[in-house]
Amino acid sequence: MNEQHDTCSPGYAIILAGGSGTRLWPLSRTLMPKQLMPLGGDLSLLQQTAARTLEAFPSERVLVVTNEEHVFEVRKQLAEVDSGLPDNVLAEPLGRNTLPAVLLALTRVDEPGALAAVFPSDHLVGDNGGWKHGLGKAFDLAEKGWFVTFGIEPNTPETGYGYIHHGRELDDGAFEVEGFREKPDLGTAKEYLASGDYFWNSGMFVFSRETFLEAVAEHQPELAAWFESVDPANPTEDYAALPDISLDYGIAEKIGRQAVVKAPFNWDDLGNWEAIYRLSDKDEQGNATSGEVLQKGCSGSMLFSRGGMLAAVGVENLIVVQTRDATLVCSMDQVQRVREVVDELKARGSQLVEAHVTVHRPWGSYTVLEEHPGYKVKRLTVLPGARLSEQMHHHRSEHWVVIRGTAKAEVDGVEHPLVENQSIDIPKGGRHRLSNPGKMEVEIIEVQSGPYLEEDDIVRFDDIYGRTGKDDGEGEGGA
Repeated sequence: MNEQHDTCSPGYAIILAGGSGTRLWPLSRTLMPKQLMPLGGDLSLLQQTAARTLEAFPSERVLVVTNEEHVFEVRKQLAEVDSGLPDNVLAEPLGRNTLPAVLLALTRVDEPGALAAVFPSDHLVGDNGGWKHGLGKAFDLAEKGWFVTFGIEPNTPETGYGYIHHGRELDDGAFEVEGFREKPDLGTAKEYLASGDYFWNSGMFVFSRETFLEAVAEHQPELAAWFESVDPANPTEDYAALPDISLDYGIAEKIGRQAVVKAPFNWDDLGNWEAIYRLSDKDEQGNATSGEVLQKGCSGSMLFSRGGMLAAVGVENLIVVQTRDATLVCSMDQVQRVREVVDELKARGSQLVEAHVTVHRPWGSYTVLEEHPGYKVKRLTVLPGARLSEQMHHHRSEHWVVIRGTAKAEVDGVEHPLVENQSIDIPKGGRHRLSNPGKMEVEIIEVQSGPYLEEDDIVRFDDIYGRTGKDDGEGEGGA
């Protein structure tokens, strides 16, 4: 980029960190989606996105939009990248798709003429230098009133991506947009690839604040009315009532004066298990393995374990993914259908879509060890200095046993210091709280007993993390 855009001033970066990554089930779950996982590197995809963004934007101009389920984990991960980033995280009370999310971020931007760049947090980008060069070109076009996106030159007839039909060349590597195309069938994708007139849609955009808001006013008046009346001090008020609509469908597919910059960098959205396989190191037989795997006579397969020994014999062209509570077996050419599995599990009300057996929380984590009608056993890990909410349960009692560290339990206003091998009973209806006053992690075995053990049987009275009232089922592990 040129010197003016080395910090992209007066630009802002908007990182979208919502989404559930359903096509990477069972590794990706609602409470731990792919952007929060280290795929394609030691850092999570969110952290990789943030680190790359900070090469072009100062931290105070990087805005991150996530949802309330992920906000604490997002802030924790961002703090590991830059201490200033957690202050710029906005939490949606309910996911409303990418167009409302961008508007939510723009409630923090009131500078006339400000430019903004929108980046998904769950894509893999290579060559940061090329990314910055392309970003500079996009900012130059946005300053001239263009609504700009990045297009990826296709190398396969991909049916899992949207496409951009590009027209005349505006500048070296930049083209006018003729139109957006939805995810095609295989025959149409082959035609797009052969024509040379189409890019994959990367989901990254650059625009001026005024250009964006004018487009919203013209094509999405309900969202424009909300934005005009919103209180910047409380921008999520009435947010849940907004329509669920993507930036692409809501305005990008409807407006004129659009440009697409041919991406001068490597890109992959890691949208399915075939993509993970394609980017993984492979043995001489074309197998990509991860975790505790034993394979005999296999070829062209992805063997992935996060739940003990995975043994495979004589399989070809398969995706096998094992976690502690679920296993996926899928032909390599059927990976797009994993979404159907997730949809079916949702229809059945299965918790396998929502969370792993270990769930991370702002105070630490909990792991479900065993669960049957009438009782549930968990292991809670409480971080040093952390405190769970003061709460009560209508339908269950609990028994806590400290197995490591020193804890403090408060039950009906009475404090009880607890060390290893000591325990305490929490009666049904009793107000209680658990905390870790020490400098080491505390581990607790919690046994829940009662006729109803779901996570929405939590009533909070006080919480240092700002969570109050009756739990909405987000999963606290009695916390």
